[in-house]
Amino acid sequence: MKKEAKKPSKYIAREPNKDGYIEYTDLEHQTWQRLIERQLDVLPGRACDEYMHGLELLDLPKDRIPQLEEVSSVLRQETGWEVARVPALIGFETFFGLLADRKFPVATFIRTPEEFDYLQEPDIFHEIFGHCAMLTNPAFANFTHKYGLLGLKASPKERAYLARLYWFTVEFGLLNTTDGLRIYGGGVLSSPKETLYALSNQPERYDLDAVTALRTPYRIDIVQPIYYVLNGLQQLQELTEIDLMAKVREAIEQGLFEPRFPPRDAA
Repeated sequence: MKKEAKKPSKYIAREPNKDGYIEYTDLEHQTWQRLIERQLDVLPGRACDEYMHGLELLDLPKDRIPQLEEVSSVLRQETGWEVARVPALIGFETFFGLLADRKFPVATFIRTPEEFDYLQEPDIFHEIFGHCAMLTNPAFANFTHKYGLLGLKASPKERAYLARLYWFTVEFGLLNTTDGLRIYGGGVLSSPKETLYALSNQPERYDLDAVTALRTPYRIDIVQPIYYVLNGLQQLQELTEIDLMAKVREAIEQGLFEPRFPPRDAA
C-alpha cells in the first residue's frame, strides 16, 4: 500500500513523452525480464487460478516493461479498471481517491539491480505483475474499489486499521482451493521468497475474519508471520456488502493484538 514516506524516495518515476510513451533504459528492461522470468518459474501450482487467468489476459511482455495503456486496455474490458501513473510515493488522499475512481496507482520506475530481491517502495513490477492480474477478477476489483471509497471518508485512525485489512488481503492474502492452498495477494505474488515461504509450514495461517485482520499488526520489511486465508474470492465480494466501517469501529474498540514480531530496531 502506498503512503507518504518519512524520507523522500530515491526513485524518480519516468514521465511519458509528447506521444504518451514512457521510455526506459535497456538495463531497466533487462531488470523487468529477470524479475518476470524468475517469478513465472515459481508461481505455477502456487498462484490461484484467478491470478493465472488474469496474467494470461494481460499477456505481459517478458523482454520489456509494458506501457500502462497496454494494461489498462485489458482491465477496462474485464472490470472497468485502469492503471494510473503516479510518482514513486503518494499520499493517502491520492491513493484512496484513485481506487475510488477504479484506477490502480502504478509508479513508473523499476528497482535497481542493487535492490533486485527486495525494496520497500512498490515499483512497476510489483504493481503490474503483482496486482493487475487480480484486477481482472470482479470480486477482487469490487473489493479494491470499495476499499478506496471507505478510505476517502475515513479518519486517520480508521485508515490505519483499514490498512491492515488491505495488507492481509490485497497484498498478502491466501486462498483455499480444491487443489490446496494458493496465493492471490500481490505482495506475495511478486516475491519469490515470500511465494515459497507463505505456503510452507513456517508461518501461522487463519481463516479470514475482518475484525481479527483489522486488529493484527504487521511489518513491511519481513516475511509475514501470519497470513489470513479466504475460502473463495466471493468472500471479498461479501466484504463489500456489509457495514465494513462498523467492523473497523469494533476493531478500534478492542484494540490491536500483540505483534508476533520484534520491533524494527530490535530485528
